[in-house]
Amino acid sequence: MAEIYLMHYRHGVKIATMELEAQYDEQNGWVRFDPDEMVVEAPADDLPDAEVEANVMAEAPRRRGRPRKDD
Repeated sequence: MAEIYLMHYRHGVKIATMELEAQYDEQNGWVRFDPDEMVVEAPADDLPDAEVEANVMAEAPRRRGRPRKDD
């Protein structure tokens, strides 16, 4: 079974399994592409003076209200 890779500017990427499905999708704005020819971006480590903060969670806001009574 052939896999046909399609890309849409709004909906992302999908794989069609039949030529008829791919032709129908192309009528609706999808474009074929070859995933083997995709350009690989350079890693962020190679960029000079780049500060990369991935998966950093923001501090939780402080709770408001009355403090609890200590018994």
